[in-house]
Formats: sequence, C-alpha cells, structure tokens
Amino acid sequence: MNSFNQVFGTQVPDPGIVLPIGISFFTFQALSYVIDVYRGNVRAQHNFLYVQLYIAFFPQLIAGPIVRYSDIEKEIENRSRDMEMIALGMRRFLCGLGKKVLIANAMGQAADAIFNAPEGSINLLSAWIGAIAYLFQIYYDFSGYSDMAIGLGQMFGFHFRENFQYPYGAFSIQEFWRRWHISLSTWFKEYLYIPLGGNRKGRPRTVLNKMIVFVCTGFWHGANWTFVLWGIYHGLFLLFEEYVPVVRRFPRWLGRIYALLVVCVGFVLFRADSLGQGVRMIGKMFGGYSFTSASMSLAVSQLTPWFLVMLVLAILGCAPVHGLADRIRSQAKSGLWSLDRKGQALQIGLYCGAFLLLAFCILRLSGNGYNPFIYFKF
Repeated sequence: MNSFNQVFGTQVPDPGIVLPIGISFFTFQALSYVIDVYRGNVRAQHNFLYVQLYIAFFPQLIAGPIVRYSDIEKEIENRSRDMEMIALGMRRFLCGLGKKVLIANAMGQAADAIFNAPEGSINLLSAWIGAIAYLFQIYYDFSGYSDMAIGLGQMFGFHFRENFQYPYGAFSIQEFWRRWHISLSTWFKEYLYIPLGGNRKGRPRTVLNKMIVFVCTGFWHGANWTFVLWGIYHGLFLLFEEYVPVVRRFPRWLGRIYALLVVCVGFVLFRADSLGQGVRMIGKMFGGYSFTSASMSLAVSQLTPWFLVMLVLAILGCAPVHGLADRIRSQAKSGLWSLDRKGQALQIGLYCGAFLLLAFCILRLSGNGYNPFIYFKF
C-alpha cells in the first residue's frame, strides 16, 4: 500500500492484512496446475486430497522450489521408497542444513551489520564486505532450503527437479538465470513469456515481453520498489547482452567476472531497505574512499576468523564442479553395494561427512540465536 500511495500520491490507509509465509510459492504451484489442466498438458486430478497434497506438500510449501504437477503426477498416486532412498534424502537434507546454518548465517550476520550501520561509518571496504556477504547469504540460504526440500521429498518418495546449478559460475546474466532459481525462471517462461508471444513477434515485442517478465519477477519477491528496480536491472542487462554482441565474445574468465559483478551489485539493491539506501551503498562500493577509524573499525570487526573460514568455504562451494557432482549422483543412483570399492568408500565418506555436518549445525544452533530465513517473506 505504501508503494501504491507513492506512485499515485494518495493516502490510502494500510488495511493491515497479514499474508501467509511462502504465499508466492504455493500460489504459483496452484496456478500452474490449473493452467496445465486447461491446456490439456496434464489430466485433471479428481481426488481432492491428492490436489491438496500437491499444493500443500510441506517440504517445499513455504520456500520452494516451485514444483509443477506434471513433475510429480505419477508419484502422487504411486511411489516407492526404500532405505537407500531415505538415506540419500537425509544426506541431501543435511547438506542443505549445513549451507543454511553454517555459511548463510555467518554471511548474514556480516551483511546485516553493514547494511544496518550508519551511512557515515561505511566506506569502500565495508561496502564490498557487506555486498559479498549478502551475495553468498542469499545463495546459501535459498539453495540450502532447496536442498532440504529436495531431500525431504526424496525421503517420502518424491523427486523434485534441481533449483540451482552453480549460478555464480555463469559467464553471462542470461546463463545466470538458467542456473539461478530454475523453477521460478521456468515458470515465468512457460506461463508468461511464451503466452505473451516470446520472441516470435519481432524485436520490439520481444524487448517488451522480457521487461514485463522481469518486472513481474521483481514484484514476485515483494511489493517494494527495490525489488522492482532489481528486476528491471536484470532485464536491461539481458537486453544489453542480446543486442551488444561483444559481450558474448568475452573470454570465459572475463565473462565470469562481468556476470558476478552485475549480480553482486544487483543484490545490493535487492537487500536494501529503500532505493536511496541501495543507491548510496552502491556509491560507497565504487567511491567510498573514507578510511577513518570509525569506518575501518566497522569493516575490520566483520572479518572474524569464523567469517573468513565460512567465506572460503562459500567460494569453494560455488565452484562449478559439474563432473564430480554428476559422478556422485550417478554412483548414488546405482546403489551402494553395486559400486566398486572406490565408489563405496566415497559414498560412505559422504554419509559420515553429512552426520559430522549435523553435529556442527547442532552446536551452532545451540549457541547462536541468529537464524533468519530470508525467503520466508517472498
């Protein structure tokens, strides 16, 4: 309502309606089911409880990933489980828990300290620490929950699609969106971009369609101008890459730096409480040459040993190690006892590592009251 009043200069009072957490996720799931049935892509489910199971399945109800009905249609009515599938799901869950509790929380504390600090105490160094910390917080927070949802679903016999594929290893913003929050970008492509005409109605209409999609992507995250501007920002860079061919000819190392820099700056807008704060923070990142004792104290105070260790792990965890990940997944699907000794040793080591991760998470949760989950509000 505040955004509405700002645009139209009105004084409409806030009705004080409290929306349920995760409303955007289960609303999009319900919409995709209705649209797919209308299109004839899936058959209508006549068992009301099965429909409710699909829409309100608790592992991914409040924070995704957005699951299409066609992905789990057969498993809703007929699914199988065994001890090995449950064990694999538990391991995936613990991996996501570690991402959230260990890495995302450590990054979040530093990001919150800097974004909530007085503007005068922020300089170039602290601004970059805050931006990088939030860059990793949002990825490990959300991908960690996606891992937990996928793991819990597998324990119940459901197989959800991957929601992240090493997005910070992308060479362009276009590729970033193929790897980041895949279920959301796929939803907008299937149910908004293509119905609008996609790229089939000429270049001007294609540009308009893409900007509509990214404005809606911003609104999906919340009715705040920072989210809308973040969506427009990404839409403009997508158009820039499409119509400026030199970007597509960047060397791979330069493409990675370019994409990561664009994403990092964009997330500063995303994290900011207001447009003004976001613009000022970006200004500090590229021009905050004030190295007073107060500003340096804020920066140095965030560089604790725990933060630095988690920062190194965060960087390593973003590496696009597709070969190793694919090998582990393929071996896991083969069954532990059907593997050779080397494969069995790898899988057993991963299970042991998962339970050590659980122990570390319990210790951190018991001694730390800071456990925000940023995607609850979307």
